[in-house]
Amino acid sequence: MKRLLAILPILALLATSCYKEPYAEVVVTPNPAFVGEDIEFTNLSLNGRDFEWNLGDGTTSTYFDLVHYYVDPGKYTASLSAYGKKGDASTVYFDVDVTGSSLTVEVRDYETEALIQDASVVLFHSLNAWDEANYDNIVAEAFTDGYGECTFSNLSYQRYYVDVYWRSGDVGWVNWILGAEDVVWIETQMLPGGYNHKFIAYVDYVTFTDKKKSAGEDMVRPDVRPPLKDLSSNLKSTGVNRPLKENKSSVKVERK
Repeated sequence: MKRLLAILPILALLATSCYKEPYAEVVVTPNPAFVGEDIEFTNLSLNGRDFEWNLGDGTTSTYFDLVHYYVDPGKYTASLSAYGKKGDASTVYFDVDVTGSSLTVEVRDYETEALIQDASVVLFHSLNAWDEANYDNIVAEAFTDGYGECTFSNLSYQRYYVDVYWRSGDVGWVNWILGAEDVVWIETQMLPGGYNHKFIAYVDYVTFTDKKKSAGEDMVRPDVRPPLKDLSSNLKSTGVNRPLKENKSSVKVERK
């Protein structure tokens, strides 16, 4: 009996000495990544029994490995915690760099296909925001060049809604009438990063029936888009939706 009592502390010591604390480690591929691109989070932790991920964008998980994409561009500080049998933990922190997408908008007259230069192009986050047309609530604004194009960069993985405005005196081009006909005229494709995205914003040549204070205000957008009843277009028959035209394209580019 005395001999057994002497052995028990030794066995307890051996059991304690064999315990290995958890060690958290992770590999992220690819990094940097594009918005909308699947990223593999590979768990290389040692001696862990339970795991907890925090990917820095509000996403958490207790899976062993993860595949995840980010919607918005930016640098995210993420973490993986590995928990041992005794409840102790090891946490590793790491950064994930996410590159935004880009979109080239080309403005064309619906009837003549003429390119419109110096047009103001703004992006809205949602169809509801486009409908409200509050120009204090836009994503970005750009003006078309001599080829009728402008480019937006660092965009999120989503669809955007395009608003075009050009005015000189009482006449100009807008895409508001087309947008009221069908969302296809103003809604971009989904915009994953790593592609050359292009959207053709077709516009109508219109007469503005409101009164401007001065010619110098021509290209200054109103605070809120005027109602369609204040526009007159000879190219649009009331109640008739015009034939659709292809206006979206995306070409994958080689990763550098």
